[in-house]
Amino acid sequence: MTTTLITGANKGLGHETARRLIEAGHTVWIAARDPERGRQAAEGLGGRFVQLDVTDDASVAAAAEIVAAAGGLDVLINNAGIAGPRTPATEQTGEQALEVYNTNVIGIVRTINAFVPLLRESAAPTIVNVTSGLGSFALVHDGSRIESTIVSPLYTSSKSAVTMLTVQYARALPEMRINAADPGYTATDLNGHSGPQTATEGTDAVVELATRGGEGPTGTFIDRSGVVEF
Repeated sequence: MTTTLITGANKGLGHETARRLIEAGHTVWIAARDPERGRQAAEGLGGRFVQLDVTDDASVAAAAEIVAAAGGLDVLINNAGIAGPRTPATEQTGEQALEVYNTNVIGIVRTINAFVPLLRESAAPTIVNVTSGLGSFALVHDGSRIESTIVSPLYTSSKSAVTMLTVQYARALPEMRINAADPGYTATDLNGHSGPQTATEGTDAVVELATRGGEGPTGTFIDRSGVVEF
């Protein structure tokens, strides 16, 4: 039985990823900041709830202890993220930048550090980092792609950082499969449900990486169509 933990799993892409992986036979930890919403999501899906705030070291450490005591972990999906301010680029502040990076980037560092000891005990240790095509230089310079039309310095640069973290952790932990997934433009709370893709379509790449059973390449960046250019 594969045991998976998904951060930010009480709604949106995290919730749909949990639903699909439970359906595929995984034991899934629904990790969320809000205990009420997290428990409600876990009960509705048939998963397990653990309180986890990726911006808080103590919260992440406590969650890792709970998961360890329950039997360990095989797959970690770093899904939690925020969009940040929707104001013009020159009005975005350093304080806002710290908030976005603390959740989207440093939160991944905290979570990986806390859960690597558990993953090392797995026969097929896997980490999936949910990033975005908005963090790809190739895609934001491609005029045929919607990514080229978006101006959001803090969010997009944070996702570039997530992609590079994926490469670096893959090199640091060659015994694990560590890859990044771009959901694509999916209808979620993050974009006011404006995306043309369904939540199921948006989780295709994440589910693909989470169900490889420790096989395949590491340090890659994919979407539902295949490998994405950095």
